Amino acid sequence: MTVPGPLTLPSIASLNNVSLQAQLTALINNKTKPLGALGQLESVALQLGMIQNSVQPSLSEPQICVFAADHGLTRHGTSAYPSAVTAQMVHNILAGGAAISVFARQHQIALQVVDAGVATNLPKHPQLLNHKIRLGSRDALSEPAMSDDECKAALTTGMAIVSQLPGNVLMVGEMGIGNTSAASLLLARLGKLPIQECVGRGTGLDDAGLRHKEHILTQVLARHTQAQSPFSALAALGGLEMAMMVGALIQAASQRRVLLMDGFIAGVALLVAEQLAPGVRQYAVFAHQSAEPGHQHLLRLLAAEPLLQLQLRLGEGSGAALAYPLLQSACLFLSEMASFATAGISEQAAP
Repeated sequence: MTVPGPLTLPSIASLNNVSLQAQLTALINNKTKPLGALGQLESVALQLGMIQNSVQPSLSEPQICVFAADHGLTRHGTSAYPSAVTAQMVHNILAGGAAISVFARQHQIALQVVDAGVATNLPKHPQLLNHKIRLGSRDALSEPAMSDDECKAALTTGMAIVSQLPGNVLMVGEMGIGNTSAASLLLARLGKLPIQECVGRGTGLDDAGLRHKEHILTQVLARHTQAQSPFSALAALGGLEMAMMVGALIQAASQRRVLLMDGFIAGVALLVAEQLAPGVRQYAVFAHQSAEPGHQHLLRLLAAEPLLQLQLRLGEGSGAALAYPLLQSACLFLSEMASFATAGISEQAAP
């Protein structure tokens, strides 16, 4: 599929191998357990096998990319924290002190931070990729958050980053004060939902702050009524880090990588990716349901069943990292768990 200008998105293979699905289902059903006893882990194992086109899926060199950028809209008081916190938190991640840093170490997941548009210049660091498009997005209340060229550059960069990564599992996270506003705007526009159902407290707004955020976002949507297509909505309402995430997800799906999805903001990036390049969603395993109210609506739109319910609302890819061991378990039970025949155990009697 093409979007305005000289950008062509890669094609996404459909996971419709009926024969493989039947083989995987038979393998799962004949493990030494009651039928369906491993619950959602069984559907994850089936999905991983379909993605990898194998009856013995395995995970290798998992990657977390945290995309960071600032948002011009925050000048209207839509966040409980100032924009300076974006750069400060990037430093914290790179220093190993953020939640995602801890969880990535725990599960031996490679972690990189991508500067997509932090509103200050960051010092070099081995885990920092500098792909800054501009110093933060524009104020979406008065103009599009990104020009078409900037949005295309962010999409292309996200694709290029993933094309150079090893491994077959991608997790995307984000760091950017104001990005719950951008995600809420995109969900409302592309999901055709009232903005009031998409807006949450983000980093901790009180009731008055939440009402103000809803008021500002309502005006932003009215300002950009012409931005109805996935690309134009992303450019007008989104953010630089979100556009890079969209490109990263599309590229990863085109390479048949497993997309282990985090929460609200990463999920909205997936919604945009699916509408730009249909088929991306097939490759997504949903780690958890966020405490952000809009995430419940998003999961319904994507027909997604999350693995965990932990009331997380942190972002950074933290929920995806926490869920990664469940994907490992899905692969291992499929490859190592005995069948009734190999274990010499009688199967359930037919009714």
